[in-house]
Amino acid sequence: MTIEEYLQDSSVIRKNRLEQIIHTIKTLYPTARESMRHKMPTFESSEGWVAVANQKHYISVYTCSAQHIDAFKLKHPTIKTGRGCINFKDKDEIPLKDLQIIIKSAMEFRHT
Repeated sequence: MTIEEYLQDSSVIRKNRLEQIIHTIKTLYPTARESMRHKMPTFESSEGWVAVANQKHYISVYTCSAQHIDAFKLKHPTIKTGRGCINFKDKDEIPLKDLQIIIKSAMEFRHT
């Protein structure tokens, strides 16, 4: 399955939101490697990665470490998060400026 096919299988509201997040990632990292790793759109740099998924009740943005979302969790306590991921319900506004910070942190993460 390709990223385009993955998006086509989504509802209209989810497709638009996924495209918005993917567009943000591609704008920040136009040379990122794109794949369907783990059966979800994944974007990798030489240092890190970010992935997005259309889940049953929300859209998830995954990062390679929980530390990338710590500040986001404090600033947006009503948006559900997990270990290294953010789960946007359809009713949640996606704070793109704050999401950009997370994307940059995850894509520029250097493993020690």
